[in-house]
Amino acid sequence: MSKQSFKPGAMLNPVPVVMVSCGSGEEANIITIAWTGIINSDPPMTYVSVRRERHSHHMIEESGQFVINLCTQKLALAADFCGVRSGREIDKFQNQSLTPGKGERVSCPTIEEAPVSLECVVKEQHRYGTHDMFVAEIVNVQVDEQLVDEKGRICLDQADLVCYSHGEYFGLDKEPLGRFGYSVMKPKTKKRLEAQKRQKAAADKRRRAESQKEQAAKPQREKQPKSLKRKKGDTKNRQWPQGQRRQKSEAGKGKKQNPKRSRKKS
Repeated sequence: MSKQSFKPGAMLNPVPVVMVSCGSGEEANIITIAWTGIINSDPPMTYVSVRRERHSHHMIEESGQFVINLCTQKLALAADFCGVRSGREIDKFQNQSLTPGKGERVSCPTIEEAPVSLECVVKEQHRYGTHDMFVAEIVNVQVDEQLVDEKGRICLDQADLVCYSHGEYFGLDKEPLGRFGYSVMKPKTKKRLEAQKRQKAAADKRRRAESQKEQAAKPQREKQPKSLKRKKGDTKNRQWPQGQRRQKSEAGKGKKQNPKRSRKKS
């Protein structure tokens, strides 16, 4: 494989798409960020890098708090909007019909429509050329209860998450290639995981069937038969009431057509 060299650049792809909520009350704002990630496990630590001229920068700097909200495919359009429009001009929550939720350990709001919200408290701030990095501890995590199974496990594969790569958004809706450690997995473990996968597929099938059954049970609007549908001006296939067409045609026989008047040139 031959390769070409390019000048240094931020070419780490793909990266997450997160909607960071900050501030509080009427001053609450949302900024969409791709420069984020996990930097420690215990305690759980994360970071967000924000340009100093962004409206959210001073909110995070002054409050020392923010919430990382994961983005789904349904939220992708709102996420893009919140990344290109400034909160100085508009209320992004109201403009994008997003619901501010209540943080349990922070004063800034969560986004109710997001499947997962990570409440963060800033521990360090590092200044770089274009961005400031806010290093924070994750003090609480809120997860949509629909993503939690009977055993209390979080099923993020059902969240329809989104990533960002080289200027475009991509949905993570493909089948996984494997799971952590699958290259050295024992046959017994592999067999157990395959059984779990079959159970999950069966559960998903039942869920879809129930959803279709609910949709079928809803009263639906009666559709007009195709034979009654006609294009504008089409009288040939029109379904006339009995006797009405004959009356109209007979009434038209006695009418004289006005000849077109020709204009004389003076």
